[in-house]
Formats: sequence, C-alpha cells, structure tokens
Amino acid sequence: MSNDPISRDRRRCLAAVAGGALLGALGPSRADDSESGALISRAIPTTGERLPVIGLGTYRNFDIADTETEIAPVREVLRRFADGGGRLIDSSPMYGRSEATVGRLARELGVGNRLFHATKVWTRGREAGIAQMDRSFERMRVERMDLMQVHNLLDADTHLETLRAWKREGRIRYLGVTHYHAGAYDELAATLERGGLDFVQLNYSLAEPEADRRLLPLAADLGIAIVVNRPFAKGALFRRVRGRPLPDWAADYGAASWAQLFLKFILGHPSVTCTIPATGNPGHLLDNLAAGSGRMPDPSERKQIATRLADL
Repeated sequence: MSNDPISRDRRRCLAAVAGGALLGALGPSRADDSESGALISRAIPTTGERLPVIGLGTYRNFDIADTETEIAPVREVLRRFADGGGRLIDSSPMYGRSEATVGRLARELGVGNRLFHATKVWTRGREAGIAQMDRSFERMRVERMDLMQVHNLLDADTHLETLRAWKREGRIRYLGVTHYHAGAYDELAATLERGGLDFVQLNYSLAEPEADRRLLPLAADLGIAIVVNRPFAKGALFRRVRGRPLPDWAADYGAASWAQLFLKFILGHPSVTCTIPATGNPGHLLDNLAAGSGRMPDPSERKQIATRLADL
C-alpha cells in the first residue's frame, strides 16, 4: 500500500498513462490476438486450456486488515483485473490473510467463476498438508482448486502424492511446484524431470535472468506451463531506474511505462505462460494489464532491452 517502499519506487517510475486509455485498451481475453488490444492468452501445455498472460499475485498486498480503508483499493484491483480479462490469481497460506481476502472479495464482486484460483501447500507431512490445503479451499471459497502448488518444494514428494490423488478425484484441476530463488534451481529441475507436473512457478526478470539458462527450456521441453513470479525482482528494477524518464526507445517494444517494459521482456519469452505481478494499487493493475496486449519483443529485441537497461 502507500507504506510499501516498492510501491513508492514504482510511483516514481510509472509513466503518466491515462486510466481511461488503459481501460480502453483492455477487453475480454482472446487467444494470442496481439493486434486487437485484447489481453493475450497462452495454452497450458497439458490440456490446451488458455490463460491470459498477466495474472495477479497477492503477496503482501492482499494481507490486509478487515477495514474498508484497506479493503477498498484491493477490491478495485480485483474488479479491474476480472473486468480486464485477467484470470490467474495466485496466493499461499504463507501470505497471511491473502487467501481469505481473495475469497471474500471474489464472492462480494461475483467474479469467482471468472478466476483461475491458484494457491500452495507449505508445511511438512501428509496430514498437515491435507489440513492446510483444506483450509485454503475454505478461505478462497472454492470447492475445486484450479491449481495447487508445493510452495518452495517443501516436502514436495509427500504433497505431490496427495495432489496426484486429488487431481484424479477432481478436487484440483492442475498441480505444480514453486520456488523464488536461483539457489534452488538444481532441485527444481530434478523435480520437473521426475514428471507428472502441469505447472512450475519461478522467478525470472531482467534483474534475475538465471532461469533462462536451464529451467525455462527444460519446462518447455517437458510440456509444463511456466508462471513467473517476482517480475520486478521485489522492486529492484524500479529502484534501478528511479528518477529516469522512460526512454523513447521503449515505444519500439510497445511499452508505455517502465513496468510494461519489464513485463514485456518476460512475456517475449515463448516458454512463459503467465506472469503474476502483485499489487494492491488499481492504477498499477491497469498498467500491468496493458503490458499483456499488443506486440511482444522477439529474441533479438529482448537482448536489446537487456543491453540498453544495463547501459543506463
């Protein structure tokens, strides 16, 4: 919120883009319609179901008190996200009250059936995992979870056994694993190679590009959908460009703000299914959604973006 240093950094860097223009650029999700202004969607490899490329993370920003002052902007974020064609909303029991906030506001706004609910299990032991996941269903107010992920690979083999059974029974639609740090990539790669996963969630950005060396190609080869977390590297990218106006060359890549440039760099990677920038700011939400429409940079342009940012 307003006390979040990452949010303050972004406000300093956010280009002055009128909210009305952004709203006009956003329409219902359609499949890879990069010329229409609609939010682009990409296929989940294991089923062919399509997901819009911009999702919504809930870390910190949805962990809020049950007061109208704190709820109001987050309610508007979720409303604009759903109205703009967004679907995947990602949470975790690790995120405090975030799951409950998602459940309450989705019910209040009547948008629950338009969302792709994703959360995680983050504990040790079979029974503890089942109990925690049951609570997540209750907090997010869903009878079937779209995606359940093992958070940071904690006791992954135990929980994946449960999740495979739940998928067969129809309690969840997809299963996956997550991590947020390059130091875990060897373990993450070994887990992917054992098979049976629909999704992997990992960190990837201009500031944290390590996943491109092995994990992104590996997941693509194995037919696993890729959800990118930390697209702004916890605000490090905004701090890097603090006080700098958006350069004219950003328009060459279809970006009207720093956030759009950072997101389009990620989405220009053909293996990425979706990225989940977290925000509790309605204006930032619209800016993020705008990055999911129009053209995406090709491989040579992505190299140019990385080089130009490094030279600033």
